[in-house]
Amino acid sequence: MANIKSQIKRNRQNEKRRLHNRTYIGSSRTYMKKALAAIQAGDKTVAEEAVAKAIKGLDVAAQKGVIHKNNAARRKSRLMAKFNAME
Repeated sequence: MANIKSQIKRNRQNEKRRLHNRTYIGSSRTYMKKALAAIQAGDKTVAEEAVAKAIKGLDVAAQKGVIHKNNAARRKSRLMAKFNAME
């Protein structure tokens, strides 16, 4: 446990940010799982909607700085490759 006031404050800030960022990470992960499940199922319209939501979730996470923009781009690229190969 920290004894220095500035470090105690930093710990509080880090915990608050961690909880805030967790929502963006969790939601984007959920959208990705739903999109991959829809692609596996083979339903084009459902998969298209799920992929759009996943891409939006990744974009929001990257915009907020929760994940790196290249990380989001890589995930979107892999997801779209799977979606395009679905047919």
